[in-house]
Amino acid sequence: MRRRDFWVLMAPSLVVMFGLLAYPLYRTIRWSFERVQYGADGTWVGLDNYREALSDPRLIHATVFTVGLTLVASLLLVVLGYWLAYLVNQLGRTKPIVLGILLISYVVPQIVGATMFSWLFNSNFGGIVNHLVTEITGTEILWFTDPWANRVVILLNVLWFMLPFAMMVIIAGLQGVPHETMEAARIDGARGWRIHWHVIVPSIRGVLGFVCLISVMDILRVFDALIPLSPQAVGIGNESIMLYIYNVAFHDGGQQLGLGSAINVLLIVLIVVMLFPFIRDTAREANQ
Repeated sequence: MRRRDFWVLMAPSLVVMFGLLAYPLYRTIRWSFERVQYGADGTWVGLDNYREALSDPRLIHATVFTVGLTLVASLLLVVLGYWLAYLVNQLGRTKPIVLGILLISYVVPQIVGATMFSWLFNSNFGGIVNHLVTEITGTEILWFTDPWANRVVILLNVLWFMLPFAMMVIIAGLQGVPHETMEAARIDGARGWRIHWHVIVPSIRGVLGFVCLISVMDILRVFDALIPLSPQAVGIGNESIMLYIYNVAFHDGGQQLGLGSAINVLLIVLIVVMLFPFIRDTAREANQ
């Protein structure tokens, strides 16, 4: 391909990437060193925004909550996604129907799905899960005001929303496992969990790493689902980093855009650190 044709084809992508990625990132980093109010020019303050952010206990609580949720949910997504994908992959003619039903939660807009999911635990809207748990335990659990009960609701919603994606990706990986390898393992006497642990899982290691990569990226940015699921998030310590950034930067009419930008830069650093092992493994898989 000639150089001129290459640049003609690449130009639209470069313009979109600069407009939607590079320039907003530049403005965010620049504002993180300025005192900025909505509609006014910024004033250079150096590292003051970073000092203020790192000295705020709310940022530490939001980071601990977000990282904890990300680690637990990502692990469960891989385990449950693998188990569900293996079961669905064994189905015959009913497989497309089951896949269609399981994918409903993933295609529903997240804020809508989270609102409907919260109703399962809210007695004002029937709250069938709340009713069943109360009947079994004899105790009414405060799903939206008790910190740990509310964390369970948030975790279940993340799994309900993202499990179909993990299942679909892992099903694609399972279909690439050679039948000859499976038969050879069975002839050698491998049965049950040994086939999964020693044959299937190593064969789809790259796929499982990709599921972890996307799960970590999505869960670290959890925001809108918390509005219906955790209306008391700030008071009970279940505020995610993205919700914290929104509250700081926009809650008072955009009076602290510089501080919000500094926290956003710190979040980008955190995402890169947490994704580094998965990106490194994915790059190794691609080079092999």
